[in-house]
Amino acid sequence: MGLDYTPPKYAQVVTEIQRRIEAGEYTPGTLLPSEHQLVTAFGVSRPTIVKALTSLRQDGWIETQQGKGSFVRGRPALAGARRTRPAENTLELPETALAGQLVQAGVKLAPAYVTALLGLAAGTTAFLRQRLLSEEDGTPVELASVWLPLKVASGTDLASPEMLPDSIRHHLASRKKIRLDHGVERISARKPTEEEAALLGLAADAPVLNVIVTAYDATALPVQVTDLVLPGDRHEIHDAYSFT
Repeated sequence: MGLDYTPPKYAQVVTEIQRRIEAGEYTPGTLLPSEHQLVTAFGVSRPTIVKALTSLRQDGWIETQQGKGSFVRGRPALAGARRTRPAENTLELPETALAGQLVQAGVKLAPAYVTALLGLAAGTTAFLRQRLLSEEDGTPVELASVWLPLKVASGTDLASPEMLPDSIRHHLASRKKIRLDHGVERISARKPTEEEAALLGLAADAPVLNVIVTAYDATALPVQVTDLVLPGDRHEIHDAYSFT
């Protein structure tokens, strides 16, 4: 990244909460301030706080108990290394928790890679729900497309023009009793398509990261393909792991 790179607001909130935990302002075992209190304290939107708490939970700094809130765990073993999981927010967070807009939702002719990943016949249709996610200042940061077989999308609210109060994964679980078991992720770099460049406000030759996650149920049946297009100058991907 360039020297003028500024971390997104949620990452700044993550860093400050980590600092407070390490400084003893938020001690292990205590309840973290509520989302409303954190919104007020940091002067950011609720989606930013939700995204920050998700990151902290994923990395082991806090744990969330249904109906009680988030509790401080303390500094985890790999706390010195940042991790980013580009598809995590799209798979796990309610649509209403992420800033952005719905681009389209309906039946579309599926591209070849989608039919192949979903095990559909080439040249067939599938259901597409596509969102453009943005920062609080309106800067687009991600184009998220979720593809589903028509029989999976049938009987759901996925065609709604409104943002859903839950994630697509949780919506499928509640409406169709479909449980995702595991996912296979592929990350590549490429130039954006003309449509992607227009939606993301990019030059035609600007690099993007393309993250494609195929989600399967417990029988290894492909259920959902999540396709993320991330502007290369607006994202960094980090990971950390231990040696055993």
